[in-house]
Amino acid sequence: MRFRIFISFLFTWLILNFAEVNAQSAGANFLLGFPMNEFKDNVKRTGIGFGLQFMLFNPTPEYPYTFGINLGYINYGWESRQEPFSSTIPDVVVDVNRTNNIVNFHVISQIIPLQGSVRPYIELMLGGSYIYTETKINGSGSEDVASSTNFDDWAWSYGGGCGVQFELVSFADPQQKVTSVFLDFKVRYLYGTEAEYLKEGSVIINHGQVIYEVSKSKTDLLTFNLGAVVYFGNLFGGN
Repeated sequence: MRFRIFISFLFTWLILNFAEVNAQSAGANFLLGFPMNEFKDNVKRTGIGFGLQFMLFNPTPEYPYTFGINLGYINYGWESRQEPFSSTIPDVVVDVNRTNNIVNFHVISQIIPLQGSVRPYIELMLGGSYIYTETKINGSGSEDVASSTNFDDWAWSYGGGCGVQFELVSFADPQQKVTSVFLDFKVRYLYGTEAEYLKEGSVIINHGQVIYEVSKSKTDLLTFNLGAVVYFGNLFGGN
């Protein structure tokens, strides 16, 4: 577990530093994640989440490609119940919330052949996913009283997708830090290696004992993404 946590923090640190120093465009999107193949046999719920990406430079007719990094979060299950705070304080009730989550990190390459107001593209991705289940106790005002990671694992993943960007606004003034903003729609398919994970109903409380019913499969995932991309400038000049 310590190794996986270290890898997660390392990727997050790299992404934040990359974005601050090098990013020439940045995007954010909401997404729906659909488990596929073996993963779908175990997980029936459609995942909901968001993604962030930071690209190294802006594509041009001479260089119609770009590279960067992508960070995503998907919740693929949740459960909630109310319990007495303890056996000695039964008159105080707290909310017990359990979530099943995926945090993924990928190096991404995009090919964007057109530079007009409508920009179709294809992309390739290589990275991994941290899959974990977490339980939190929330008191009044929704503040966290306690939390614990029940189970976690790591899966490598790779894949690709295609999308299209539609220009919403552009700025001709070279003094503007933002040169243009695009609506971004894309579909991605990720092939995930085998991992162990929990799903809804996998944590069973029996006479004060906790039993985990662990599922194991490959972790293929299909996502539909809708968001926006902001372009800040171009290392090669032009737009």
